[in-house]
Amino acid sequence: MSRPPRPRPRGVWITSGIGIVLVLAIALGAYLPLVGFLGGVTATTAGLVPFPFLRVTLVTLLGAVVVLALVVLGLTRRHTVTTVFAVVLAVLLSLAVTAYPVVTVAIASADRAGDVWPIVTELWQRFTG
Repeated sequence: MSRPPRPRPRGVWITSGIGIVLVLAIALGAYLPLVGFLGGVTATTAGLVPFPFLRVTLVTLLGAVVVLALVVLGLTRRHTVTTVFAVVLAVLLSLAVTAYPVVTVAIASADRAGDVWPIVTELWQRFTG
């Protein structure tokens, strides 16, 4: 006789829900506005501040696949600790993918300008107002 599978603990559902909300908030509230801003800066500076579209796109797609896999992994576990681990990794990876365009643009601009920190400072001041 086979026993029915053990139900998932409430902590798995709560942790997964929080993770999904955080990942979506990072994507919609930080990543998309930031990439739009950097694309606008590239357009208004006539290419002085380069935007490496292909690299950013590849990192975004790869990051999205891994984040989705981690969230699904968290949803399918039967132990809250495993779910917490997967969701925390998904959120940290989302933050890293969000930071990647800024770092890439700063490094590419620094290659042209010679110094990375003034460019990062200026971009940050423009973004934060």
